[in-house]
Amino acid sequence: MSKNVIWKSLKKLANLNVAIFVLLMIIFCCILGSIIEQDKSFSYYQFNYPNYYLLIIVLGLDHVFRTWWFILISIIFILSLLVCTFSTQLPSLKNARRWKFVYKKSVFNTNQYYLNNIDDYDYSFTNIIYSLIRLNFFVFSKNNSLYSYKGLYGRIAPVFVHLSITAILLGSVCSFLLSFVVQEIVPIGEVFHLKNIIHSGFYSYLPSDMIFRVNDFYINYNLNGSIQQFFSSLSVYFHNYQLLSSKIISVNKPLRFFSVTFYQTDWQVDAVRINVGESYFVQKKLVKTDINGKNCWLSSISLDRTGKIFFVIFNLDDHLLVCNSEGVILQEVDVGEKFYINNSSFIIKDIITSTGLQVKVDPGIFVVYFGFFIMILSTFISYSSYSQVWIYSSVESLEFCGSTNRAALFFEQDIIYLDKMYSYYLVHINEQTITIYNILI
Repeated sequence: MSKNVIWKSLKKLANLNVAIFVLLMIIFCCILGSIIEQDKSFSYYQFNYPNYYLLIIVLGLDHVFRTWWFILISIIFILSLLVCTFSTQLPSLKNARRWKFVYKKSVFNTNQYYLNNIDDYDYSFTNIIYSLIRLNFFVFSKNNSLYSYKGLYGRIAPVFVHLSITAILLGSVCSFLLSFVVQEIVPIGEVFHLKNIIHSGFYSYLPSDMIFRVNDFYINYNLNGSIQQFFSSLSVYFHNYQLLSSKIISVNKPLRFFSVTFYQTDWQVDAVRINVGESYFVQKKLVKTDINGKNCWLSSISLDRTGKIFFVIFNLDDHLLVCNSEGVILQEVDVGEKFYINNSSFIIKDIITSTGLQVKVDPGIFVVYFGFFIMILSTFISYSSYSQVWIYSSVESLEFCGSTNRAALFFEQDIIYLDKMYSYYLVHINEQTITIYNILI
């Protein structure tokens, strides 16, 4: 009794009007998530939405797709699709496979098509069956009645559509519960753990037994000096010693192992290491600025109480410019090259750069991709027409009726071919019968 009550309650979700209403709510939430920037700081919303920032924060509009109410709406829509699939689509598919023999014309409520040469005293069930089989129909016979169909796969398409949407929404829910996103800015040669968490699901966890190292970072430049691509060499270690994976990554070419993915997102120039004299080392921070519209990095070092020299870097593959306090270029030097200023020796030992990485674990993304694959597959399957043909014997002829759910012109063409093949077989078999009869006589 309780199962019947629960099933009747769930079947209300399969109502078309309810499903459309829930789908419109999901669309509205997606529009909100597209209009309002997601996952920004509180000050960002306070500055850009001074009249509505409190409403945005309280309702969770700054992270629409990770709110409890969006997950609840998605679950309701998933239930609606599943109930509709099991209560309507699958029984309809099962019913489409049943043999439907008829023996009178009043049974038909569909569009009817007729054959020209079937009204004949010499009609043959064998010929009509063979003609239908040649047109790729599945044929069943019982008591002078034929039933045939083709294109049953077209009836599966609605089931596939429901399953694909369900998979996409379930993948989104899995991403909400199990995924996490970490962003790090790591200097070359440094070992790091995952700690700068941007987003984490309720049931996500960080792999604490893994450490990561940035082996190298470099940039490829175009001939005009613009950046073509930048690369990072990464290594992943287990318990500090076992190398799990190593790869040079770039934009759109991440490092993937197990469920963890490393994306190359950004980079920056941090500092320059300088050897002054024989044994004195100094590390100076580089400040990003622009000169004549070109990005560059600038640092300075004091020679005495009144004088300074400046180091200017335009790109990592070019020379460093050494300038005085008036901006006059004194020298162009390379990394590792020794040069002298005021009888003091200098060597640029290294330019320290950092790479920007985004580390992401999202087990739901494979479910989402699988859902879209099923949806694409169902699109192709839906082009298959489901056609049915009924033929039964009357007093002096065969009665024919056919129907199709789409592509009526192609179905009419099949009927024309059926008529021609049936006529061809009928005429030739009659001729052969007469010939054999004459020979016997």
